[in-house]
Amino acid sequence: MTPTIPRNRLDSIDALRGAVMIIMALDHIREFVHAAAFVFSPEDLARTTPAIFFTRWITHFCAPVFMFAAGVSAFLVLNRHGDKAALSRYLWKRGLWLILLELIVVRLAFAFSLTEGLVVLAVLWGLGWSMIILGGLIRLPIQPLAILSVAVIFLHNALDPIQTSLLRSLGPLWNILHQPGVIPPQAPIFLAAYPLIPWFAVMSAGFCFGSAMVMEPEIRRRRMVQMGSAATVAFLVIRMANIYGNPAPWSSQGSAIMTVVSFLNVLKYPPSLDFLLMTLGPALLVLSVLDRMHFRPSNPLLVFGRVPLFYFLLHLYLIHVIAVVLAIVRYGSGSFLFHPLPSMGGPAALYPADYGYPLWVVYAVWIGLVVALYPICLWFDRLKSTRKSWWLRYL
Repeated sequence: MTPTIPRNRLDSIDALRGAVMIIMALDHIREFVHAAAFVFSPEDLARTTPAIFFTRWITHFCAPVFMFAAGVSAFLVLNRHGDKAALSRYLWKRGLWLILLELIVVRLAFAFSLTEGLVVLAVLWGLGWSMIILGGLIRLPIQPLAILSVAVIFLHNALDPIQTSLLRSLGPLWNILHQPGVIPPQAPIFLAAYPLIPWFAVMSAGFCFGSAMVMEPEIRRRRMVQMGSAATVAFLVIRMANIYGNPAPWSSQGSAIMTVVSFLNVLKYPPSLDFLLMTLGPALLVLSVLDRMHFRPSNPLLVFGRVPLFYFLLHLYLIHVIAVVLAIVRYGSGSFLFHPLPSMGGPAALYPADYGYPLWVVYAVWIGLVVALYPICLWFDRLKSTRKSWWLRYL
């Protein structure tokens, strides 16, 4: 008989996922309303400030934690039902559905158009393909899969010297696999932002880690602390060495805080070894704390963590609508926001020269958005728990 996973073990994963969903909204709001976002990258050390950098940096935890948590959830489903074939079919279907949502629903949310701008292959694209790949990998025993996952995470930066320009006709495939970039030449133009290497390995590593979630409480929490501490220390050591693990080395800056910024300024596209160690290590330490807590069903972390896709899609549309309303109030018109953002290939000439708002506005909108989303997501979470309609499985 397959053991049943106690609810509190699932709660800790849902709470961690809910936390990163809340944080994720901050970055998307910044992209739409922060004045500096239309002028320079928050990782541009020559122009950024600590406040701007850390507003972006904290959101780095979202994608790797969500990928890892998706793998853990897949293992727990398998542990509950014991049917690898059924899980594999589910992962394939779910993956294809996420890819379709990326190409249509997410693109429409960002651009309010399906004909203008770049087609960005972003987080749902990466999640979808990683699920499809995991659907095949789950047939491997846990130990070989864990070794493969860790090897890909630690060694993929050795592939950095391989550039699309060297591969000619195979260049677009390499954009999808490892080196982010624009896939030309004719419209629509695709921007591969979430290459599959190493994202699929982050998800499969989460799947392997799921085996710890069925252990006794003190054992699994000790594993979380051990693995989280090891990954965090490994990040500090590898980053300090400045030899391998991130394409761009860190360097001393004009002030101590900017030197820290340089040290933490690691590459997300594709996620470098340093990036993954920096984010997943502390995330496992946080998970060990959450695993000791008891949550009420209405706790915001659980609510957002149980309906992540619904939250994700809804918050993108609401952010875009809020940006339009703010533009109408300040500029008298928000019509330019019915085109893609300049960062996504939209017409920069249509935007006011002084478009954007101070950083405090970003945080104010973020808090208001999360508060507004809570009752809607709570309603949807309760709907999913009480009704078994087929369409609810897709959100």
